[in-house]
Amino acid sequence: MKEIPGIRPMRVGEVSRVVDRISFLYLERCIVHRDSNAVTVRDDRGVVHVPAAVVAAVMLGPGTTISHQAMMLLADSGVATVWVGERGVRYYAHGRPLARTSRLLLAQVEQVSNQNKRLAVARAMYGMRFAGEDVAGLTMQQLRGREGARVRRLYREHAKMAGVDWSTRDYRPDDFEASDAVNQALSAATTCLYGLVHAVVVALGCSPALGMVHTGHDRSFVYDVADLYKMEIAVPVAFKVAAGQTTDIGGDVRRAMRDAIYEQRLLERCVRDIHHLLGTQEQNEDFECDVVELWGPRESVVGGVNYADFDQEPPW
Repeated sequence: MKEIPGIRPMRVGEVSRVVDRISFLYLERCIVHRDSNAVTVRDDRGVVHVPAAVVAAVMLGPGTTISHQAMMLLADSGVATVWVGERGVRYYAHGRPLARTSRLLLAQVEQVSNQNKRLAVARAMYGMRFAGEDVAGLTMQQLRGREGARVRRLYREHAKMAGVDWSTRDYRPDDFEASDAVNQALSAATTCLYGLVHAVVVALGCSPALGMVHTGHDRSFVYDVADLYKMEIAVPVAFKVAAGQTTDIGGDVRRAMRDAIYEQRLLERCVRDIHHLLGTQEQNEDFECDVVELWGPRESVVGGVNYADFDQEPPW
């Protein structure tokens, strides 16, 4: 049989787990193509090769052109490809997940569709964010009230430590320059955090839309998980950059976030925290198996088999 032309898709076992990857790669005003199993990035300074299987997310900024072959490679490698607007304020798309099973997605659906289990996960999330507070037995209204008071206080504390003036969060997605330096830095930092968390969520095979606290948005679960780290990582980075003498807030924040994400091993933490919240254990089979099954009331069976050829009744 004649071989299919072109480079074969990467096999599941050839790509790195998300916990072992580099956090994100931001690109702008360049051409992205493919050379074997690496993406090439070309601008007027030259060409750089980036192994696709070691990156969690590629953020494509203004002036970026990407080829069909490059997108094929990123999708096969389970890299979240993120188109972002000017200064990295908006998030548009992601690629195919690394996981080849729906195990975590089914666990997520079970948690979000049961009111008691969903509330238990929401309490666990607030407990992880605000250590030392007893959230057992609190309603969602009570949790939201505590969060609001705690977040306001933390903003004031970080502003004081950084030595910058702070009044309120002023987020303007359609006009980045309209905000002051602190709010610009906060917008850039949270964009990096949302992009990275989105990459982890889809890499594990979860749904970005099925949130436990947030709801009604296609990134509700992303916001849920990102909130676990926002006040610990994104907010301190934003205030520190805003306090410095910078003429490129967006770029400086991205680089500072990249360093903070690496130093605090956020990819590893994020994977572990999602498994903990969904009540699952990380298994290599999620990434090494690529088997489609057929559902049955008692048990599932392997797909791709003609069960009409069986002499006995099918197992369901």
